[in-house]
Amino acid sequence: MAGDADEGLRGILIEQVDRLLADSAGPAVLRAAERGEWPETLWAEVEALGLPLALAPEAMGGAGLGWEDAVAVWQVLGRHGAPLPLAHGMAAAALLGLAGIEPPPAGFIALALPGEAVAWGRRAGHVAAVDEGGQVALHDGAGVEWRRAEGAISREPADRTAAFGTPLRTGRLPGAEAARNAGALLHAALIAGALEAALDMAVEYATVRKQFGRPIGAFQAVQQQLAVCASEAAAAAVAAAAAGRAADRRGLEDAGFEIGSAKVVAGEAAGTGGSIVHQVFAAIGFTDDHPLHLFTRRMWSWRDAAGAERVWARRIGEAALARGGDALWPDLTARNEGRGNA
Repeated sequence: MAGDADEGLRGILIEQVDRLLADSAGPAVLRAAERGEWPETLWAEVEALGLPLALAPEAMGGAGLGWEDAVAVWQVLGRHGAPLPLAHGMAAAALLGLAGIEPPPAGFIALALPGEAVAWGRRAGHVAAVDEGGQVALHDGAGVEWRRAEGAISREPADRTAAFGTPLRTGRLPGAEAARNAGALLHAALIAGALEAALDMAVEYATVRKQFGRPIGAFQAVQQQLAVCASEAAAAAVAAAAAGRAADRRGLEDAGFEIGSAKVVAGEAAGTGGSIVHQVFAAIGFTDDHPLHLFTRRMWSWRDAAGAERVWARRIGEAALARGGDALWPDLTARNEGRGNA
């Protein structure tokens, strides 16, 4: 999308998704998901909006949504704790389209990336599996053998692939980095949204929780910490949006610098911002009855997914060194014009 009219369409889409999740999601749904309960009704509603296939090409039954628009939707998902794997399903459909494979018209398409756990793998009607070389295979979910992925701090249902059957269709991405970049982009956007929600909770709490006869938000030390958290949340959101724009301009494969930068910024924001909001709430934020930990645990888990910040920082640094110091500034400025080499 581009221009004022497209900005308006994006706003309408975001409003629709936000309203849907506000009405149909919430802490109870997040806790049910952690128990492995698939949000059947909610998934049917997002399918009715055409969201799972929104990133797929129109010729393949999708809406041809851009990556920047997808980032905006994923941030909304993050603000509601991502109660269903819509971001992963959207990315899976997009990668299938890039590989020349028409996505299945209905049902959840799980995304299986090398070395990564698969969100809600056992619930998938189909699985889009990508290997290190960019080969994509579409599998019937019923033919995949799974083993449970244990230990995620988010407690979100996830599985690891034990064995695949014969694929329904195969194809190849334009480059080997496209799938990895898609995974990093979606998790950066989810973190940005979740941190915004956690910040809103902390600000509201600081206005009602009193110490020494006045709200704790009246104390300069608390105000300063909340301001730091707000700057981290804003930086994560801006970085994710910029990465989405880069993917629209140059393609997912060639937007690795911006996407990697967004993943680094979002990961650091998850650490700093998560620490601050829990300091504001003190011990209550970690109790099962309070919703704050439903968001911070997810942020911390998404921080490691699709490459933690140290992984992406190393990749960015290695690419810059390979190009040489004389190319650094021209490369950075060319990106603003839709070009770039790293």
